[in-house]
Amino acid sequence: MVDALDEARRSAGLLIFAYVIMSDHYHIITGSCREPSDTLRYLNGISAKRILDHVKANAVSSVEKLKMSEKKRGYKYSVWEHHADTFLVTSESTLMQKVNYIHFNPVKAGLVEHPDEYRFSSSRIWNRRPSDHEPLRMYIEKIEWRR
Repeated sequence: MVDALDEARRSAGLLIFAYVIMSDHYHIITGSCREPSDTLRYLNGISAKRILDHVKANAVSSVEKLKMSEKKRGYKYSVWEHHADTFLVTSESTLMQKVNYIHFNPVKAGLVEHPDEYRFSSSRIWNRRPSDHEPLRMYIEKIEWRR
């Protein structure tokens, strides 16, 4: 999933400001000139393709759980729900509220006691304690507010 998000970042020219990857969903804050729906299409499209390729190659029975009726474009499987929340973050206070919500997802799920303990999260970077092997490159230094 990390590689897929990184591929989407590169191919769509996105900046990733915060994220967490959970077992069945992810949260991400991005920066882009694109519309939010277009950004989501890149993120979900590339990640779904990589997930389906992996599941098909390694767990054939699991792929049946993702099967759905064939769509107009020939899709037979669906990884992500098609009513995801996308919105523009327009203030620093809203950004920090969303960053904290994202980083505390693994704590609320009982996976860790502190957000920095969860490997697939930008929490350590935001807390200025990155590990030597962060899974995904971050761009928090490029956050600019319109005044």
